[in-house]
Amino acid sequence: MVSRREFIQKSTLASSTILVANSLESFVVIDSVDEDELFDVIIIGGSYAGLSAALTLGRSMCKVLILDGNEPCNRMTPHSHNFLTQDGVAPGQISAKAKEQVFKYETVLYYSTEVEKVDKTANQTFLVHSVEQKKYKAKFVLFATGLKDMLLPIKGYADCWGKSVIHCTYCHGYEQINRTTAILANGDLAFHLLMLASPLTTKLSILTNGQANFTVEQQNIINKKGIKIIETPITELKHKQGQVSEVVFRDNSNLQVEVIYSRPAVIQKCNIPSQLGCELTEQGLLKVDNQQESTIPRVYACGDMTSFRSIATAIATGSAAGRAINTQLCQLDFKS
Repeated sequence: MVSRREFIQKSTLASSTILVANSLESFVVIDSVDEDELFDVIIIGGSYAGLSAALTLGRSMCKVLILDGNEPCNRMTPHSHNFLTQDGVAPGQISAKAKEQVFKYETVLYYSTEVEKVDKTANQTFLVHSVEQKKYKAKFVLFATGLKDMLLPIKGYADCWGKSVIHCTYCHGYEQINRTTAILANGDLAFHLLMLASPLTTKLSILTNGQANFTVEQQNIINKKGIKIIETPITELKHKQGQVSEVVFRDNSNLQVEVIYSRPAVIQKCNIPSQLGCELTEQGLLKVDNQQESTIPRVYACGDMTSFRSIATAIATGSAAGRAINTQLCQLDFKS
């Protein structure tokens, strides 16, 4: 078995580096990976959470392979906010800087591909299959594959998503202060978003896109504040380059708006953890313990797929997963 230090020399010869400033396409390109190589960890997903874990693992001289499909969930968003030292920076710039720093560590390799399935072998290792029919072996697997937004089937909605149709007041709300704002939601979710948006603007309305479903208490509060509820189904969001300007309803009426808060349903972007037997929470997140280990031993997960959706949280959970995996690896190596 190749040691960690021997792996550094071997992997350096098998890779070439392409670093493109301020781009999501900055990465270490692996020309070839020996399919007989046993990695300490294979990280599936190379955005913030996966890179954070890779940084911790690389600094611990773990043999790491990142397999990434290059489709982060915030790729449509022009700027990220509420992340200390990077407030207002484009997501691609944050990712590019992260990759530049992570790939200084020679034991961390990156290959751009989609993963098709993961098998657990009889000797307690994992066999990871790429869509190109390549196979990679690892002692541990870390999923950082995120969530998929189930965007509403309204004309213009997808074009505005992440720009003027936004899901989080903490990430984007400050930039929308005093703008004409609509809450596109119903029931408890609408009331929650309304509560969070109310310190930012008084120009508020609720679009339930169908019959309203509020409790008596919620309805009384909404009425007391003079906030209009529109139940008419929506047919289109008119916009210019993703900046919404008008909501068009089925009865041909319209509403002028500048920003819409909407939180569509999400699902796991990758179903491989479930195929391995990993459990989900009631909210559809992957169930992990306080070390980011799933309900299947040696299968870890981090980032949006396990927790509250934010860059800061994703990075924190990635770092925690990296520490926990390295601790297990050290225990196994030291006792052998």
